[in-house]
Amino acid sequence: MSANNKAARGYGQYCPLALAAELLCRRWTILIVSRLIDGCTTFGKIHEGVPRISPALLSTRLSELEHAGLLRRERDSTGNRFTYRLTEAGRDLENIVMQMAVWGQHWAREMRLDDLDIGFLAWSMHLRIDTGKMPPGRTVILFDFSGAPSDVKRFWIVNTDGKVDMCLKHPGFASDLLVEADLRRFVEAWRGFRDLREEIRTRHIRLTGPRELKDAFPDWLMLSMLAPYERKMPGRERTLSDRSVHDKVS
Repeated sequence: MSANNKAARGYGQYCPLALAAELLCRRWTILIVSRLIDGCTTFGKIHEGVPRISPALLSTRLSELEHAGLLRRERDSTGNRFTYRLTEAGRDLENIVMQMAVWGQHWAREMRLDDLDIGFLAWSMHLRIDTGKMPPGRTVILFDFSGAPSDVKRFWIVNTDGKVDMCLKHPGFASDLLVEADLRRFVEAWRGFRDLREEIRTRHIRLTGPRELKDAFPDWLMLSMLAPYERKMPGRERTLSDRSVHDKVS
């Protein structure tokens, strides 16, 4: 990269905050770091967690993080592909990233329709399944959404004796439980703005399958790790959250 390009990216300040922002505030970078913190170690797994980035740009951002000393790229045991792991400098970002996410739950703008990325929802949810409360063997859950902003309107989560996979294409197994909902409404429940059990009770989230699986489903889904944090920004989402809390207390 030329000196002129580097200067255009920078702030021209020695301030440590400015120097950190030169790297971390580039588009997608902090989300990629978050996926690495979550334990993604291969290009494909990182891409699953940031599905809207192009492979070419993801490759560029990973190279930048490697050059900056935030990650190490190494060949795996087969020698056929690379793995990516955070260095000490990268791991030091864990608390910062978490606090940014909490701030976003409190104060970031409200979701728009084009923010409702089903691929990201599938990836997030497959990390938040309480497999200890699920039956032994294989359980296949099909999520089918209306109001989705893209051609992808469904995905599957497959738990096989504690190993959870998410699939945007048919996994080749029959579904044990079907979950149907408006996408935005479901995401609002996922983020804690609506009460999941109340949404199921009122059939805004509709479950089809054996009674024992339908009854157990709310215990399987642990919701977003940010769901316990209150919404502080005035607006629709805070109103929903306040109403949900009131209903629980009532």
